Amino acid sequence: MKHVVSISLGSSTQDFDFVTDFLGEKLHVRRVGTNGSTAAAVKLIKYWDKKAAAIGLGVLKDHYKVGSRRFIEKDSARLKLVATEVPVTTGGRLGDIFQEWAVRHAQTHMGNFFNNTRVLFFSGMTDYKLALSMGEFTSNLQFADPLMQLGVPKLLGSLDALNLYANGAHYVKDWTLPAAMASGPVKEWTRFVLRKAMQKASVIVAPVHELDDFGLEELAGKTVVTATVNDERIAQFRDKGVATIIDGSPVMHGHVLGANLLDAMVVAALGKRPNDILEDDYLEIIAGLQSEPRIIHPNGFQRVNRFAFVIHPLSQEYFKKVKPIEMLSQVSPPVLMNSLEKIMAYAPPFVYSRVTGIRSPTGVQAEGWLISVGGTPREIMRHDPEFTYRRLLDAAAMAKRLGAQIMGLGAFTKVVGDAGLTVAKRAPLPITTGNSYSASGALWAAHDAILRMRLLPAPKGKGRVKFKAMVVGATGAIGSVCARLLARAAEEVYMVSPETAKLLALKESILLESPDAKIFLSAHADKDIGEMDMVVTATSGAGKKVLDIMRVKPGCVITDVARPLDLPPSEVAKRPDVLVIESGEIQLPGDVQMKNIGLPKGVAYACLAETIVLALEGRFENFTVGRAIEWEKVREIYKLGLKHGMKLAAISGVNGPFSDADIEKVRELALVARAKAALGQPIVLEVSDAKVTGKGKPKALPTNKPKARPKPETAGARPVVAKTVSVRKSRVPSKRRVSAPPKL
Repeated sequence: MKHVVSISLGSSTQDFDFVTDFLGEKLHVRRVGTNGSTAAAVKLIKYWDKKAAAIGLGVLKDHYKVGSRRFIEKDSARLKLVATEVPVTTGGRLGDIFQEWAVRHAQTHMGNFFNNTRVLFFSGMTDYKLALSMGEFTSNLQFADPLMQLGVPKLLGSLDALNLYANGAHYVKDWTLPAAMASGPVKEWTRFVLRKAMQKASVIVAPVHELDDFGLEELAGKTVVTATVNDERIAQFRDKGVATIIDGSPVMHGHVLGANLLDAMVVAALGKRPNDILEDDYLEIIAGLQSEPRIIHPNGFQRVNRFAFVIHPLSQEYFKKVKPIEMLSQVSPPVLMNSLEKIMAYAPPFVYSRVTGIRSPTGVQAEGWLISVGGTPREIMRHDPEFTYRRLLDAAAMAKRLGAQIMGLGAFTKVVGDAGLTVAKRAPLPITTGNSYSASGALWAAHDAILRMRLLPAPKGKGRVKFKAMVVGATGAIGSVCARLLARAAEEVYMVSPETAKLLALKESILLESPDAKIFLSAHADKDIGEMDMVVTATSGAGKKVLDIMRVKPGCVITDVARPLDLPPSEVAKRPDVLVIESGEIQLPGDVQMKNIGLPKGVAYACLAETIVLALEGRFENFTVGRAIEWEKVREIYKLGLKHGMKLAAISGVNGPFSDADIEKVRELALVARAKAALGQPIVLEVSDAKVTGKGKPKALPTNKPKARPKPETAGARPVVAKTVSVRKSRVPSKRRVSAPPKL
């Protein structure tokens, strides 16, 4: 029986031994730690020099390469010279193979796990091959070599910087700090710099023993890439809150083998010198072990993916909420605010809010940043698309530095130019506009609202529901998808757009998918709007009037997807018998923390929710870009949203969320109006001085005189006069059971 021993500078508490058959040889394998004592290691090497078949040296590499430069570890070289008869190995080549394999294994099996992650290497020089591999997935790399080797409180921020450092490191590598500088404030400062770098990183690459001195503050939620993590180490990492451990070291007879020990076993079994073993030999041996790198979750499965989302002010009112401008806006004339609006369009992007606490039922978590650019819709539309592209690309560069793995475009930033195509081509990370989820969210909200209004006959079977729907802005990105989906569900669909040629082409395309659909086209919404049970407005009219709400049928559900809204509060207030909702906002899973974006806590616009869903799913790709949205993607993102716990939020109107009582009151007013219309009587609705929907101080509703009888083409739309019926507003949405999600 041959003896193989690993002499490690690590702790002796990790020692073990076992007997095994390996590559046709019977080996007695043992690991001996010296607790950091080089002298003890020398004695052990001398002792085993005449007794062992091979010796492994733990914790040290004999050499490593950075770029074209080769470095020799003098300590390991001296220890290897102590043995005169037995081959000695540090297992450097085998260790590099295991570590790189472990990283690539995790990237594949966990799906884009390292994409644009922030990775901190304790030493990029000793782990240079691994750093090159990691550089294929992310450029957010930091190296603590100057800090760990020289005590210089400086981190290297790229592979190029590491190469430059390596080219000069041989001049100073043996230099040590004077005693006065090596302790006290300087030592504490270097440790402080390292701790801060660990806190900001998502992944830490370090020898396992060098993490012993760090705790929850530095390691909680982190991924650690290391080697030889045994059960005791796993327990320690569990207590320190580590999320994931990635270790390529093989396990044999219940013990985790260091690369040096396995290499020594190979040397002993094959009877070769370490330098005589070829890469093919290693490949054959590793394949024969029938093991794979370990991905360990000490505290249960955890994964945190990161996103960014671009927002921008929708009007000058936003600037009045900014502290330095708040006082000025109260006394400044409109001309000054107009000038400020123009200036802010040139402002560089900044982080408006950090977003945390998003947790999917699958166990995956997401965190991100809302990045604001300064242009209002008016300023965005006033400039050429390239002006906005530059600001979005600046925002993308910022998002990449922060560690985001995908970025979404919000509001008008996604309709500029070619609707995200150019930005997606030039951005350093994947882009999505969120339009796919906006489309499904709009119909989800409309479906829920119609069910709660209870004004339509109950559907029979799986056929179309007997109602008429209109899409205003049907040739737009979201509008076209809404039209496609409604054509599968509604008895009749009316598509409205001033782009007549596009309307004709869209109708042809829809009929290819749904040959039995009844589709009608118009350039103006008011022509047929009085007959509609549902209206979806999805224009990019930037506040222009797109329909006359006074012509709408009582009880109609209007879903306003446009941003800014097609129907401002002043218009909505004229029709308390019509339910106007602001598309389908999404309730995010988990205890979400972020600054106010004009929605209830934990609720996000559907375009933001799409970015979050893709992050939770690990789909870091250009998902929805351009104006031609695929309805297959609309259905896919909808199903992914359900998988990750997304729910339709309480339906919101222009002034806040509706309660069940609010919707019931709209229904009652609609029934009254319809009854009077059926009798040919003028419709007079009485409304109190409280708003039918919304939050905040009640405002008086306008009183309108009866209008003339509508023209023949608007039959069914009766003029409504808001006067004096008592409507009581419930301030808090009721805790109702949300209706089942529709099947898309």
